[in-house]
Amino acid sequence: MSQFVEYTEPVWRGFSMRDLQVDEAYMVVKSQYEKSAYLYSRSQECYTCPYTLVERKQNFTFKLNVAYDWAFKMYTSDGDNLANKNMQCNDTVCNKVCELYASSYDMKEFGVYNFTLHRNGSCDLITDKKGVNVNMSIVSVILLVSMILAVIRVTWCVWRSYNYSPETAAANEIDAAAIPVHSSRRMRSLDAFRGMAIVLMIFVNSGGGGYWWIEHATWNGLHLADIVFPSFLWIMGVCIPISLKSQVARGVQKVKICRRIIWRSVKLFAIGVCLNSINGPQMSELRIMGVLQRFSVAYLVCGLVHALFIQSEFVMPQITWKRALYDLILLRTEFLVTVSLIAIYLGIIFGLPVPNCPNGYLGPGGKHALAKYPNCTGGASGYIDRLILGSAHLYQHSTVKHVYGAQAFDPEGLFGCLLTVVQAFLGVLAGVIVLVYTDATARIKRWLYWSISSAMLGGILCFFSIEDGPIPINKNLWSLSFVLVTAALAFFILSILYYVIDVQLWWTGSPFVESGMNAIIMYVGHTVMHKMLPWHWRIGPMNTHFILLLESTWNTLLWVAIALYLNSIHFYYSL
Repeated sequence: MSQFVEYTEPVWRGFSMRDLQVDEAYMVVKSQYEKSAYLYSRSQECYTCPYTLVERKQNFTFKLNVAYDWAFKMYTSDGDNLANKNMQCNDTVCNKVCELYASSYDMKEFGVYNFTLHRNGSCDLITDKKGVNVNMSIVSVILLVSMILAVIRVTWCVWRSYNYSPETAAANEIDAAAIPVHSSRRMRSLDAFRGMAIVLMIFVNSGGGGYWWIEHATWNGLHLADIVFPSFLWIMGVCIPISLKSQVARGVQKVKICRRIIWRSVKLFAIGVCLNSINGPQMSELRIMGVLQRFSVAYLVCGLVHALFIQSEFVMPQITWKRALYDLILLRTEFLVTVSLIAIYLGIIFGLPVPNCPNGYLGPGGKHALAKYPNCTGGASGYIDRLILGSAHLYQHSTVKHVYGAQAFDPEGLFGCLLTVVQAFLGVLAGVIVLVYTDATARIKRWLYWSISSAMLGGILCFFSIEDGPIPINKNLWSLSFVLVTAALAFFILSILYYVIDVQLWWTGSPFVESGMNAIIMYVGHTVMHKMLPWHWRIGPMNTHFILLLESTWNTLLWVAIALYLNSIHFYYSL
């Protein structure tokens, strides 16, 4: 049973194993070399960073995060301690003795590893204590939660069997008969997709069990958490043409529609700023931008453009090629705006001169690229945000700042709003497809065409790699490849959900439908109630994936339960 909960001995050869955090292990460094030699290290997470001196000692022990692979080198000179000085410690300057890549070794959490530099100048890494399998905690939590939910389900069924009177049954049948009249016009798959996004967002913001692949990518790359926000934006875009078409059909004037869009955008932005002050409204350091602020800007632009150029009636053309491209023809103005925004974005990031930075630099700055551009975090994007908003009003706790020693950078900053609007416009395209093509097969085909096209174009821009392409997939920069790839995922996911939920009726979409219908309550609620009982709790050191995953799952399921309750009393709130 111990392998399912990351159990380890409290003490091993004098080392306190309880002092280790998730993904940490002990490394014991011993040198038998005739000269003084110093250990330098570099994490795979810190791409193209210089090797960094670990300790100015010959024999010592330190804690190592084994979530990422490491490379080690031993030098006979202690060189420079970081990459912030003129001279870098390289193989020639510091006289390399040996090097070792930990990727060749199976280093795991709570392990103890001996790094030894021998007299002949060779070095090796030996496992003194095997680590634990952190992935078994996922299986454990799934089994535990499944058992609890099964017990709750059985208990509920038993309770109903003893308390279900004929009068109650008749009342429920009347309520059930009334619901389809209201819900048949809604795409339950869209609510389910929105619900999945908000549930995953709550899970990720709760820590996601401390797994690196669940959390946001440090800079380039795409992790599970990185698809949540763009999915939300895309879904919002889908809803825009459906909602506006309904209002136009009811005879609502465009002026009134535009006023509603502007007012809703103002409310979203204001709520976002208020949530940024949750730890105290220190105005000199108040973060201006954020998630809801990005929603606000995207909704404002997409909503107004579509409202001004929307057609009251859709008449399918008789000419074959026009029928095939009718959704694009209807959105010709939106596509002109989209192309213009992309052109402006690319022109600025590759053409704007940034002081002491190369043109087109898209890296994290700090120690990146051997610390050649320490003050170039985010290139033109970061420069514009710092210039307009000021460094003090940007997000101060980004992972890139910790890993690369970079400047403050806001992943939801001002400049990135340009392609955030593009992301929402791609959702508008999916919504127009719903209105234009009434046949389920035609809708799914169009969505899948756009999914494949977007994925291929995004892959080409990043050379189907993490670091090598001209425009890498980067959520922090909200890069064009990131927009295309996440939009492709959104098109694909909606196609699957639509087929399963709305076409084949294999699944009702519960409990995600209920979560999606009160997404704003769940988002604001989980943000405000963060670190509060009963949503969050701490037991002991909280230093295993199992206990962190259990807490994240508990918090997420509690908010899902709240959404189910709100649905049961027919309470829905939207801005």
